[in-house]
Amino acid sequence: MTEQQSSAFGSLLLGTADQGTRRLRVRVQVLLTVLLIVTNVVGAVVVAALTVVIIPGEEINHEFGIAMTIATPTYVLVAVLFGATYGTVSAIRGLRWAIAEEDPTDAERRAALRLPWRLSVMQASLWGVAAVLYTVLALLLQPKAVLSVAFAVVIAGLVVSTIAYLIAEFVLRPVAAQALEGHEHVRPSGMGVQRRLLIFWGLGTAAPVLGLVVGALVVLTFPEASSNQFAIVVLGLAGVILLFGLLVTALTARSVVNPLRSVTDALPQVRDGSYDTEVVVYDGTELGMLQAGFNDMVAGLREREAIRDMFGRHVGREVAEAASRGDVELGGETRFVSVLFVDLVSSTTYATEHSPTEVVGVLNRFFGVVVEEVAAHQGLVNKFMGDAVLAIFGAPVDLPDHAERALSAARTMATRLAAEVPEVGAGIGVATGEVVAGNIGDTTRFEYTVIGDAVNSASRLTDLAKKVPGQLLVMQETVDKAGDDEAGHWVASEPVTLRGRAEATQVAVLAEGPRP
Repeated sequence: MTEQQSSAFGSLLLGTADQGTRRLRVRVQVLLTVLLIVTNVVGAVVVAALTVVIIPGEEINHEFGIAMTIATPTYVLVAVLFGATYGTVSAIRGLRWAIAEEDPTDAERRAALRLPWRLSVMQASLWGVAAVLYTVLALLLQPKAVLSVAFAVVIAGLVVSTIAYLIAEFVLRPVAAQALEGHEHVRPSGMGVQRRLLIFWGLGTAAPVLGLVVGALVVLTFPEASSNQFAIVVLGLAGVILLFGLLVTALTARSVVNPLRSVTDALPQVRDGSYDTEVVVYDGTELGMLQAGFNDMVAGLREREAIRDMFGRHVGREVAEAASRGDVELGGETRFVSVLFVDLVSSTTYATEHSPTEVVGVLNRFFGVVVEEVAAHQGLVNKFMGDAVLAIFGAPVDLPDHAERALSAARTMATRLAAEVPEVGAGIGVATGEVVAGNIGDTTRFEYTVIGDAVNSASRLTDLAKKVPGQLLVMQETVDKAGDDEAGHWVASEPVTLRGRAEATQVAVLAEGPRP
């Protein structure tokens, strides 16, 4: 896996994708505990602020003030301790399979993905109890504050529960990644993008409007409440909603953007041909399915590239690329090419006198030299025929200097074979002429090949080349069509009569080598 380990989960706080289970447990426990405590304390501050600004037309009385002073820190402390402890313990208990490095069952996997929602519901329940408690205190000690206090606690509860969900989902990303591993295409089980957008609307639009409604009701219900009081209510609500709405929006945006960014950050690597790139799937919603879909796409590209590479090794890169573009069809066209044919000398005798392992080793070295030199001169290795090789220069890719390239490949190939495969000799023949190049076979299975007199001539020249010094024989026509630099390496030799022909063929040999 080639993703950047430091940002596998969208934040350095969450560690790397290959962190140990002990470190993961400590990280989850500490982050959940600290962040949940901070969130609940912030909620208590929201209650205090809203209660002060929405009390209708009068100051908080002494009894209610004392009750709020005692009840608020006491309940917050109890709720924080209970919520943080229960939430962390229940999370760790539900993630035993991850700590024990075991594969989760389907039930454990679903429980892990739903854990942020469970923690959010727990926080909402605690704040529901707080709403009842504070409402009863207001009803007994300052009835005019009932509506204000109830609204303040409900708004704070919504903010805290929402932030608790987003925090839990953030902290538990490494666990979600383990739960989704191998099951990335499970049905989305988390709070999807649509629900998160509804949260935006609820905290950014519905809550402020509801606050204005409460403020208006206060002014209408209590005649002593002034317009200044309503202005204070509006300003107080605006401050609270702007501040905490921004916090919720930022957290929700990160929960949406991080999975998208993991994909966009990996795209350039794939564009550059790195098909081993993958992203960690840590989101149980539609965004996680997008991450999994990206990995599937890369896996498909990787498989296609492997097939194309293997196909190219069999038929040549040029033919493989033409096939991938859909340009391959049965039939052929007349092309003027140069054909190189190389065949081992006395390979049967060598095979009977040596072990199969030695024979295979010699053949692999032989084919390695031939393939390298043909590729270096932009030719196409068209066929392996036992211990012989047929190579083409000028098809399927047109090469204006095909004759020069074929002759140069033959010279360097002969030199390398003599040095690197001294156990056996090899005859090399080169011919130039018209051939029919194309695909033959059936629509379900065909191969690219060349058929024509030049192919036959190259094969016959190879047979004759085995019997002459240097073991290299080419058509004079090929030398004539090569450039002056390459032609200078060859000299004309006595004509030879190729098998199956009545007329003699003009041939050439290396200038520095003995003539046949």
